[in-house]
Amino acid sequence: MDILLIEDSPTDADLIRRAFLKLDRAGWTLHWVERLGDAVLRCQTSSFDVVILDLQLPDSDGDETVVEFCTTFPDIPVVVLTVTDDEETAVRAVSLGAQDYLVKEQFTPQLLARSLRYAVERGRILKRLRNSEQQVVDALEQEHQINQLKSSFISMASHELRTPLAVIQTAVALLRHPNSSFSDMVRSNYWDRITAAIAQMTDLLDEVLLLGSLDKGGFQYKPHLLDLNTLCHELVESYRFNNTYKQTFIYTHHGCCSEVYTDPSLIAYILNNLLSNATKYSPPQTEIRVHLECSQQAIALTVSDQGIGIPLKEHSYLFESFYRCTNVGKIEGTGLGLAIVKRCVDLHHGRIEVQSTANKGSTFRISLPVESLKPQSRFRV
Repeated sequence: MDILLIEDSPTDADLIRRAFLKLDRAGWTLHWVERLGDAVLRCQTSSFDVVILDLQLPDSDGDETVVEFCTTFPDIPVVVLTVTDDEETAVRAVSLGAQDYLVKEQFTPQLLARSLRYAVERGRILKRLRNSEQQVVDALEQEHQINQLKSSFISMASHELRTPLAVIQTAVALLRHPNSSFSDMVRSNYWDRITAAIAQMTDLLDEVLLLGSLDKGGFQYKPHLLDLNTLCHELVESYRFNNTYKQTFIYTHHGCCSEVYTDPSLIAYILNNLLSNATKYSPPQTEIRVHLECSQQAIALTVSDQGIGIPLKEHSYLFESFYRCTNVGKIEGTGLGLAIVKRCVDLHHGRIEVQSTANKGSTFRISLPVESLKPQSRFRV
């Protein structure tokens, strides 16, 4: 047992030292400091099983001494020292966090040994209780988060599925009506609406399943040697071709990006979700810029828009599942896109940075370390 004595009186310290000598306990070592500040430094660099603490020190006094030490080192048991006429202070010190107390003029070597053993045992029990309490708190917090996710998913799914289901239901009812005499063009239009609604629901379910796979660690990072510049350019071009929001897409690149080890599927998930958000939350006739930069240290992918932006106070929630910013209004969305982006970036051991303010657009910068992209590397989330 390593015991630290914090006592500014050499006489009282020698009294305790002599009591230890009489105990003759093998493996028990007594260390001595005179000030609370010195004790804090010693406890930060060395491990002690128990502390004997005088309440009256040059740099601390009374209750303050116990509170400061127990707050700084809650896992180290404390036995306080007090004088004969101040036992009330010692009892109060125990209520503030000490495990036991000794009266200087009254303790014996046997009482000292028993007090130290009891203090250590009480300290262990209290530590186990704190750990158990923290486990309960963590479990409750996890349950609360799960319930929030369930609630968010139900709310999102009911909202996002209601519209396409209503479209399908209406179109089918009209097509099956016995008195309907629609032209082939009108029928084709209704079938197109049904197909689009089904695709919308399928995309939603695909996003949920993908996020679930990423969260459970079932999605592996599988790099291939590929032309990253061509991949990114083709993805941007597909948005330019299919874009119904009439934005202007500008793609640029810098450095040698034609032979890069990376996972094309993950890169596609990242860029597709960032482009989807950029087009969805940007007004027509605005610019969406995509820049790819490759160096020996890292690959950087930047997507910038001139859209509604993200309020500063909501930046910390962006990558949570089902979270949608308060300024999205009636714009449809699931709140899963950025959560998927974050998981894909984590699989690369990369980093994602956001620069955005409300009504001033957004810039997302993805940094992927080159070392992590070598084919022999394998990561799981």
